[in-house]
Amino acid sequence: MRDWRAFVEQRLAGLALEPKERAEVIAEVAEHLEDTCDEMLRQGMTEEEAVRRALSQAGNWRSLQHKIVSAKRKEEVMEKRIRQLWIPGFLTLILSMLFLTALYRLGLRARLFWSGPNAILLYAPWLAGLPLIGALGAYVSSGAGGSRRTALFVSIFPSLALTFAFLFMFPFSLAIELIVGRPVDFSGVATVLLKDGIGWILVPAAALLVGGLLAHLLISARASSRRPAIG
Repeated sequence: MRDWRAFVEQRLAGLALEPKERAEVIAEVAEHLEDTCDEMLRQGMTEEEAVRRALSQAGNWRSLQHKIVSAKRKEEVMEKRIRQLWIPGFLTLILSMLFLTALYRLGLRARLFWSGPNAILLYAPWLAGLPLIGALGAYVSSGAGGSRRTALFVSIFPSLALTFAFLFMFPFSLAIELIVGRPVDFSGVATVLLKDGIGWILVPAAALLVGGLLAHLLISARASSRRPAIG
């Protein structure tokens, strides 16, 4: 019986992957070919015909190598994006919302700053804790190998999520208008969104970004101190 593993290893000798990944791919391809060949034998084919049919599924080995490497690279990019962006980003969002909920349950409320038509609603206790949350998100992202841009993006992720939520108010208001049959004052909606957006998006984003920048500077300084001196 053909040694499928040795055969595949020979055909994929130029596979540009890490040794562990390369061994896993070879084992997977060899197992697939062996299972295919066994299935053909159970159908009554000769061993020679079964092997030929199994090998025909592999196609061009050079093309197969290219497809495997390309798939692995895409998989690595997706894994990095999840570890460096989405996990720390949603962690930052969840922590900021939990912190906001805890403050609300403690009886701490947002307050109006300034007076008259230019009054802005700010949640000062929440804003005071956001730099720490932004710093934590940036730290987790950087620890996973994220770039400075990714780490700072993660730090302001809660504000970006709230931005999308605020923007959703426009199509939501339009849908209400279509369902109820009453016109909606979009200028009034825009004014409310602008005023609330300053207190719930722009100012929190600035607080989160301050924490992200401080965390990045700290991480960069620590990395520089660990580099061996030259000369």
